Amino acid sequence: MRFRIDLKIFAFILIFIITKQIEIYSVMMVFAIIHELSHMLVGIILGFKPEKIELNPLGLSLAFKPNYDDYNLKIRNANAFEIKKIIVALAGPIVNLAIAVFVGLFATPSIIVNIIFYANLLIAIFNLLPIYPLDGGRVLKGILHIIYGKWKAKKLINDISFAITIILTAISSIAVFYYKNFAIVAIIAYLWIIVLRADSIYKKELILYKISLANIIKK
Repeated sequence: MRFRIDLKIFAFILIFIITKQIEIYSVMMVFAIIHELSHMLVGIILGFKPEKIELNPLGLSLAFKPNYDDYNLKIRNANAFEIKKIIVALAGPIVNLAIAVFVGLFATPSIIVNIIFYANLLIAIFNLLPIYPLDGGRVLKGILHIIYGKWKAKKLINDISFAITIILTAISSIAVFYYKNFAIVAIIAYLWIIVLRADSIYKKELILYKISLANIIKK
């Protein structure tokens, strides 16, 4: 299993130090890592093997080696592999929501308890946004794959990701103007980076798919 560190994390740390929110960022990173470890545990239980782990500004990012036997079980326009990916994607947000509910119901109110509660709630909500490659985007892409097939799902999730990111950028711009919290700018900038990266991968895959399809037609 390969491990790497995204150097943008140091820029995030600096921004949160400057905005005097490093304590909040530290707490969120701890629970973001727990979030990803939940993905890993569920993935391993479902037969996936961790291939790559990356420490980035929003926690950890995991990549799995799929079990190719899952491709043999068809589910409409997809396969059992898509169902397992949806389950793995949901694992992280569910754990964060469970922590938030537990803390909200049973913990004695205090500043740190409030931070833990809102940190887990925000991590869950953020990751459930229908933007690929966030968890919500992965879940939606898997559902679209099952309904419409692979390439229609890729196009739809790509378009939806851009639309949601544009809306969030507009809302965040208003929030920054009123609250002067420039940490929001860093989060939105990082969101654009991952969305544009996913778009670039999609376009390259689409070109290769069209080339292979053209070769098949020629034959």
